[in-house]
Amino acid sequence: MTELRTDRLTLRRWRDSDLGPWATMNADPEVREHLGDLLTREQSDASVACFQAEFDQRGYGWWAVEARDTGEFIGFAGLDQVDDCMPFTGVEIGWRLARSAWGQGYATEAALATLAHGFDTLGLPEILAVTTATNLRSQAVMRRIGMTRDPAGDFDDPTAPEGPLRPNVLYRIARTARV
Repeated sequence: MTELRTDRLTLRRWRDSDLGPWATMNADPEVREHLGDLLTREQSDASVACFQAEFDQRGYGWWAVEARDTGEFIGFAGLDQVDDCMPFTGVEIGWRLARSAWGQGYATEAALATLAHGFDTLGLPEILAVTTATNLRSQAVMRRIGMTRDPAGDFDDPTAPEGPLRPNVLYRIARTARV
């Protein structure tokens, strides 16, 4: 599996030692604000097993992200196939960080490394990003990495319950348009 390195981050395969901090993130209401229900430890652990299996099958997926200076697990970033129930197809970029890692530019740094991998290594022609209409922080990261909003692609997430998590926005970036 490919490991990505930036000045401050390592995007790498998941380790057993990541499961506790990942579960803590998934039980944090602020981290999950735009994602839905909090996850139990079992659900959180199962998500990592799924991430690893998908990475093995496709050769890309969700990496664990660690801070290089401390070796601390701070979240995840990567690429995933858009779910079949969505009104569009393609490969989606995403990230999620522990609150202690917010506001330090880590999401942008991890996303730029992920975009480079998707375009330069995987040869993807386009990468998408989706978030709730209210998730302004993620939308700011999307703009910082050169993505543009596609208002015609905005949609109501069919997997989300009625309420603020249902309206979603779609961002795109083509390989030829990267920063």
